[in-house]
Amino acid sequence: MTGSNLLDTNIVIELFKGNSTITEFLETLEEEINIPFAVLGELYLGAYRSANPKKHIKQINSFLERCNVLIADDETANHYALIKTALLQKGKPIPENDMWIAAVSKQFDLKLHTKDKHFKEIDNLNLKSW
Repeated sequence: MTGSNLLDTNIVIELFKGNSTITEFLETLEEEINIPFAVLGELYLGAYRSANPKKHIKQINSFLERCNVLIADDETANHYALIKTALLQKGKPIPENDMWIAAVSKQFDLKLHTKDKHFKEIDNLNLKSW
């Protein structure tokens, strides 16, 4: 794996929509784009539920040619459990997939790019809010 950035689903969707700010940022990176397995699952879910699944699957497959998909292992699961425990203790739960995304970010020490504000509830998460 190379690169120091991890993209959340909403950032990839903005890229697909042609958001110029996101596109310009990603074009300046001289490294691979990383996405966690959960983001890929959310992208496929959105594509299959859309009015034009074939178009969106093609878009995802094209995107996958220039990014690295990070999968879960025992270390990811440990980070997930620590994150969920801390959020439950605070009384600030967030969506399950987002805890997995944060776990991947922590495991590989990657900056997570997202539009979701609830990631700020996770302690010591390297975060770029858009």
